[in-house]
Amino acid sequence: MASSGATAGLSLLSAATWGGSDFVGGWGARRASSLLITASGQVVSLAALLCICFVLRLPVPDFRYLVYAAIGGFEGAFALAIFYRALAMGAMGLTAAITGLLTALIPVLFNLLRTGWPGTLTVAGLAVGLASIWMISQSQRSSGSATPARALLLGACAGTGFGAQLILFKMGAEGGVLWALTSGRIAGATAILLTVAIARPKGGWRGFWLAGIISGCLDTVGNLFYMMASQTGRLDVAAVICSMYPAGTILLAGIILRERPTKRQLAGMGLALAAVALLSA
Repeated sequence: MASSGATAGLSLLSAATWGGSDFVGGWGARRASSLLITASGQVVSLAALLCICFVLRLPVPDFRYLVYAAIGGFEGAFALAIFYRALAMGAMGLTAAITGLLTALIPVLFNLLRTGWPGTLTVAGLAVGLASIWMISQSQRSSGSATPARALLLGACAGTGFGAQLILFKMGAEGGVLWALTSGRIAGATAILLTVAIARPKGGWRGFWLAGIISGCLDTVGNLFYMMASQTGRLDVAAVICSMYPAGTILLAGIILRERPTKRQLAGMGLALAAVALLSA
């Protein structure tokens, strides 16, 4: 009971901070390159994590835990680049929904194979949670334009990458959360900087630092809460609740930018609350 409640609570905190990170990053991307925003956030948060680890003199964990986290950070950064590319290719709603669903579904399937089926309430909560992620991720339909099959394929690849990252971060955190965060961030920052060097984004080189630092710090805190949640309870429960983070982005957009969510998104948020209640039981 206590473990389920702690996992749900930490996962909700992770979803809230990840949603805030995406909102700040998206807002900043209206004025600057999203790649530069992501890169600056990765670099600044990495510097902060290294300082914390060395100041606290945290013992370095076994090498394999650092490798798990590093692989997760590296492939997750490329999954993010693939996701941005998929969104740019066609209608965003279906692509984002497929990505969000697979982000949660991959850890769920992994944990089912690894530890077996959970109790009835947890199974119900996972099913409701996956349905809520699908509905929340659906945006307004574009003006009749169909989503290219390639965009859906790239969105599926990105979702698989994000889901694998959640699994690898959970495995890396078993050796120590802060060092896992740092290792993942080193690899992620390397991947993003390589992407920037290859892509050479044009324009938007001014004003990206503030958005990058805020979104990067929020993303790091979200990763911290997720890793803690994955250590207190079931991986699938943590992954599904954390993957509800688009709800936070939508709510912030509604409050700050006056962008009204769709009826489907509101219904998805209602389902998300029901899922959290079931998964906390």
